[in-house]
Amino acid sequence: MSIRAFIVGLSGPTLTPDERSFIRDADPWGFILFKRNVTDPAGVLALTDAVREACGRADVPILIDQEGGRVQRMGPPHWPRYPAGRAYGRISANDPLTRRELARLGAQLMAHDLRAVGINVDCVPVLDVPVPGAHDVIGDRAYGLDPVTVAVLGRAAAEGLIAGGVLPVIKHIPGHGRAGADSHHDLPVVDTPREELEALDFAPFRHLADMPLAMTAHVVYTALDPAAPATTSRRVMRDIIRGHIGYDGLVMSDDLSMNALKGTLRERADASFGAGCDVGLHCNGKLDEMMQVAAAAPVLRGRARRRAEAAMARIRHVPEPFDVPEGRARLDAALAALA
Repeated sequence: MSIRAFIVGLSGPTLTPDERSFIRDADPWGFILFKRNVTDPAGVLALTDAVREACGRADVPILIDQEGGRVQRMGPPHWPRYPAGRAYGRISANDPLTRRELARLGAQLMAHDLRAVGINVDCVPVLDVPVPGAHDVIGDRAYGLDPVTVAVLGRAAAEGLIAGGVLPVIKHIPGHGRAGADSHHDLPVVDTPREELEALDFAPFRHLADMPLAMTAHVVYTALDPAAPATTSRRVMRDIIRGHIGYDGLVMSDDLSMNALKGTLRERADASFGAGCDVGLHCNGKLDEMMQVAAAAPVLRGRARRRAEAAMARIRHVPEPFDVPEGRARLDAALAALA
């Protein structure tokens, strides 16, 4: 069976017989875990082992949204609580590199947690730049309120993950920080001129255009394409993501089941692939919807396959050694000063 260009969620903490059959038949490129899939370390490791056994690929990408703050799928009592991205930007230090070092450290500690349970991709860093009046769906998930802070700390987090043997996903390209709605529920429409978008929203993505994986924004930018959100806009993909930003890594859609998108799951997937997404992402674990996405997903070949292989090659190394207890103590001390 040829690997297909999509990523799916799972319904619970163990694979069902139907899911095993679907995985064998559809052969998705990757999988994504949520809180519904997380029990304890032994349970998560058993699930990721089962996924690898079902698809027959030891290096299959298994993703999670482990940002810290509001978006942390693995947390207490089995894993540490991590801060939202904004906390790193608020750390007071005489040395401006201190914030960067701590953002890298926090990500490296998360990578240590994830690898231990078989997860090798984290949907971090958030490179969105919030603006006054925007919906708080991004809010403190962002590292700061200016593109330089977001780019510097976002790169630090990405490098920390890679050092720990976990791939980062830059999101939400080309920028969700200005959106006035939560794309989980509604379609945000941004009327800002292109020049301002380039100077603020797109800038962090240009600075991290060398990263291996990116996730799109379900946002309409009327100055770029008034008819379609970035995920399904060939114009945004060609002119902005691949053009102005210069991103040549693998682009995955944001979750195709989100309400910002219209139409059947098959239609949404068709539109995202038609726009130029390399891989479609479907998260809710509903098997009937997965089947629709699978029906639209092409075999992973050509440029998309080369991008996928190049991404996975970035973590074919032994994680950078470091003292985990000392690192946790250092991070905790820095964050305690914010309280």
